[in-house]
Amino acid sequence: MTKRLCAGLAVLLGLSVVCGVALGPVSVPFGDVLRLLKAAVTGGVLQPVDAGPYRIVWDIRLPRVLLAAVVGAGLAVVGVAIQAMVRNALADPYVLGISSGASVGATAVATMGLFASLGIYALSTAAFLSALAAMGLVYLAASRGGLTPLRLVLTGTAMAYGFSAVAMLLVFQSPRGEAARAAMFWLLGSLGGVTWASLPVAAVTVVAGTVWLQTRAKQLNAMSMGDETATTLGVDVARLRKALFVATAAMTGVLVAVSGAVGFVGLMLPHLVRLLVGADHRKVLAVAPLAGACFLIWVDVAARLLAAPEELPLGVITAALGVPCFVFLMRGRGYVFGGR
Repeated sequence: MTKRLCAGLAVLLGLSVVCGVALGPVSVPFGDVLRLLKAAVTGGVLQPVDAGPYRIVWDIRLPRVLLAAVVGAGLAVVGVAIQAMVRNALADPYVLGISSGASVGATAVATMGLFASLGIYALSTAAFLSALAAMGLVYLAASRGGLTPLRLVLTGTAMAYGFSAVAMLLVFQSPRGEAARAAMFWLLGSLGGVTWASLPVAAVTVVAGTVWLQTRAKQLNAMSMGDETATTLGVDVARLRKALFVATAAMTGVLVAVSGAVGFVGLMLPHLVRLLVGADHRKVLAVAPLAGACFLIWVDVAARLLAAPEELPLGVITAALGVPCFVFLMRGRGYVFGGR
């Protein structure tokens, strides 16, 4: 069943990419999308009349759609890993405080002009550096006395409130209203202004992190049953938890740096995938990235279309979908959070 589900999601992902490129405030016919993509890949000759549509398809929408797939896949995978690491069904990629730390750097760029010499890369650079700083602070605070699940959750939550307070202070102290609005928009998640340069680092990070986590799937299964049980099965729990913390925090930092804080993906998708394939992390980690990629592509399409020509923050759409989804799961009798 898992192989068939993965094959179906892979086909859906391909169709979603084409639809994501075609749909927008300025629609491009599907046939033209395929023709222009083929010409771009093979070096085909285009007519002068195709210059406008080609720029929309290749330079603007395709990198954005591909980055949406990468971010969705990465957040879903990180959510699975963090829920196993801290054994908490409400854990998500942002429970460690990394995204709130990244928001400080991004807000400083928008409101104070930090790293202005880096141009369009200033925001993502500042967000990633502040995410790394947040990761270090959380690790130093939580590891004192042992890196336990409870310590990680409490420390990450406390740090997240502190980082968010700093970011909000920067927003409200900003004399430029437009800069404050841009910072708030980023804090809710956005893929606007994405270029091809935003894609390689995020894609490599997500692929490498996903492959590494899949090699630890059996250990994640053991950890989900408790530290004592995992230890009796031969898992070095302390070492694995430290490695998981570093890997998930680094992935989160990279993803937040390119897309902002897109909520609910890493919280909701792992539960939906477990509902389909069970709690075995070998299956969950195979399905979750494909499901997350498809999901966020369509969220981005909705963000572009629902308030066209303006865009909605991605977090608004994911929250609107995530809340009723969780209410449905909680009302269902056949689902237990964390597995079946």
